[in-house]
Amino acid sequence: MNWQFLDTLLTRLRPRREALALLLDVVVVAIAWQATYLFRLGFERWFSARPDYDGWVLLGLLAIYAAVLYLLRVPKGMWRFSGFGEVQRLALACTLAGLIGTAAVLMAHLHAVPRAVLALHPLFTLMLLAMMRMGYRMLYEHMRSRISGSAQEQRRALVMGAGDAGRLLVAGIQHSQGWVVVGFLDDDPAKLGGRVAGLAVLGDLSHARRFASVHGVTHIIVAMPAASVEQRRRALDVAGATGLPVLTVPSSSELMAGRRVNEVRDIEPEDLLGREPVQLDEGGISEALSGKVVLVTGAGGSIGSELCRQIARYRPRQLVLYELSEFALYQIEQELSEHFPHLPLLRLIGDVKDLFHLRATFAAHRPQVVFHAAAYKHVPLMEVGNAAACLRNNVMGTYHACLASAECGTERFVLISTDKAVNPTNVMGATKRAAELVISHMAAQGHATRFMAVRFGNVLGSSGSVIPKFKEQIARGGPVTVTHPDITRYFMTIPEAARLVVQAAALGEGGQVFVLDMGAPVRIADLAKDLIRMSGHSERDIPVSYVGLRPGEKLYEELLSESDATMPTPVKRLLIAKLDDGPRHAAVHAWLKGVVQGENPPSSDAEVRRFLSVLLGSEYVVEPRGVDASMV
Repeated sequence: MNWQFLDTLLTRLRPRREALALLLDVVVVAIAWQATYLFRLGFERWFSARPDYDGWVLLGLLAIYAAVLYLLRVPKGMWRFSGFGEVQRLALACTLAGLIGTAAVLMAHLHAVPRAVLALHPLFTLMLLAMMRMGYRMLYEHMRSRISGSAQEQRRALVMGAGDAGRLLVAGIQHSQGWVVVGFLDDDPAKLGGRVAGLAVLGDLSHARRFASVHGVTHIIVAMPAASVEQRRRALDVAGATGLPVLTVPSSSELMAGRRVNEVRDIEPEDLLGREPVQLDEGGISEALSGKVVLVTGAGGSIGSELCRQIARYRPRQLVLYELSEFALYQIEQELSEHFPHLPLLRLIGDVKDLFHLRATFAAHRPQVVFHAAAYKHVPLMEVGNAAACLRNNVMGTYHACLASAECGTERFVLISTDKAVNPTNVMGATKRAAELVISHMAAQGHATRFMAVRFGNVLGSSGSVIPKFKEQIARGGPVTVTHPDITRYFMTIPEAARLVVQAAALGEGGQVFVLDMGAPVRIADLAKDLIRMSGHSERDIPVSYVGLRPGEKLYEELLSESDATMPTPVKRLLIAKLDDGPRHAAVHAWLKGVVQGENPPSSDAEVRRFLSVLLGSEYVVEPRGVDASMV
């Protein structure tokens, strides 16, 4: 028997399931009436002993049973889940319909209808209705076991992409991971009507909604890892329009990193970026890191930990993990030990604000490459009550790390900066711009160390980013909160950000700020709506709520100020920003020298803002700030 054909037929009937169930139940009531006569009168008198009006009695009983079954919502029951509860509902329906029918016959003085038939008919009807449902459940479970190897109800998938990835996906998940793949969709005319891995290519991608409805699909899987970003984005938009949860196979970069094509995953924000990831110079990076002692500050943070993963791939002689949080340090150490068992690791708990400990660490281990990722980065949190801590950590911590690097002869020092450092309107952005000035100042002092910075936008999935918050809100059923309908941000993935940093270490000549051309900025509201759709919901189910800008937050970010110029690098879409920092070197040098000699830095929020305004000049303008009640 062609079980796949039967499955498709039953799926096509599913939209009319309730009407068909009621019709079959009525047919069974009629069959039970005949069976009751046969049981009571035998073959010889089965028809001859009936009254002339028996047909009208049967029609009346059919109408009564149909009404009672409908009122008790029996047709809404799912036959493939039939059990004792369904039998109870059927028993109630047959008892009520039998009593009503018997009362109607007696009141109409239709004495020729055998009383035993009236009494037994509800019992026969109940038996046949229950048997029909149990038989269907047995057939359905047998069909499921023949198709997927399991009698349990499966997730039904429609796969977008009938290429090698789709074929490998079906081979990996069909019959083994609780999936039933009903077919493929593909825009290639040569594939339409054909078969891949034994399954039909049903149509092109634009027909996703129709085939999803016809085949009772529960999930859409986009299996197009080699497609262009535009093609993948179109497929995701079409899949999202079906209103079903959307999954995808790993991207090309994930497959190269060791993931398997049948490891389906949820749609991540990076799938929605709409641009190709930056391809970097692997050979140059390997030359800069292989066989070197590499130290990462903030090694347990979102960026720092991914930096460690990327650096480990290039086989450094030793990787020094410098982290203030004991738990974060433990987590990244455990992960690296598992995935890179032969990599020598040094795990150090330390604070970049502690110059004495930094100097001792650098003198003892003499790192050749330093990645400075330790920073406070949460904008509203730093804006109210924590400005002084942000200044000490982000600016003084950077200076301390630079001093220790210069004193021990480090070859390269890379600061992790942010687009919020451009024309900053908040303390966090202003301190990161001041940290860039520290880098520029140190590069001008004639040290052997090459000091450089990397400036990028919001990092998807990093701690404090909006994406984990959006996912939690969607899981809770909403609403998803966005500060403003028009707020936009530049986005990049955590691996992309980390690779950009290690690429800068390989290219940098000192005193440079590297900037990634990240394409067009993304509207946060659009990103939130996309994530809602890809989770199988609509904005009616999970609304988007606008809560207003937070302290220090801008509607849009910039990667360069109007006065900045750029130069290309050998890596496509990686630029060097030419910043005019010379006039500020004297002020930066005087302040840093004073702090190192023991002068107290600003302590209150207002003092920190005034100081940053003086240090940065017109780049940072202090404006009156209200305090968001939610931040207090």
